[in-house]
Amino acid sequence: MINDLKKRWEIQKNWQLIYPFLGIIGLLLSGYILAKGILKSFSPDNLILLFFLTLLVSYGILNVTLKIFNKLASKWNVTYRWELIAIFLVFAITGSTAAKISGPILEALDLKEMISNSFLFWTIRILLIFPIYQVMLVLVGWLFGQFDFFWAFEKKMLKRMGFKRFFNE
Repeated sequence: MINDLKKRWEIQKNWQLIYPFLGIIGLLLSGYILAKGILKSFSPDNLILLFFLTLLVSYGILNVTLKIFNKLASKWNVTYRWELIAIFLVFAITGSTAAKISGPILEALDLKEMISNSFLFWTIRILLIFPIYQVMLVLVGWLFGQFDFFWAFEKKMLKRMGFKRFFNE
């Protein structure tokens, strides 16, 4: 079974098995969170139903993700398939963390109380999340061994946003 997993994800070294393992944990956690949200209004205390719905939702996420993997493998020009798992994990961790920490930052700056208009509040929150996300993307990408991919990704995005003069290539 391990050899099949290594072959499917083009894993050459045993340490690279951490990526499929983390991917499965992230998949199950996402399925659990979604299943819990679905069941909240129906049957919040039914653990058996929660377990099976978690598996069902996780399976659905897995199918969609594998289809996306096949398309992105050629577009992103990754060397090995396991790198796709690492890249998806970086996007997930970075996005979740940036969104989570933006709330306390807004509260620390007392902006939550000052801004009563929800449209303005969310606009400011998104503008605050954006630079945090950009920095975190490269840092977390580096931690996951994907610095080159995310640095190129950042440069491409910043060039499209009009910051071409900062990158002389």
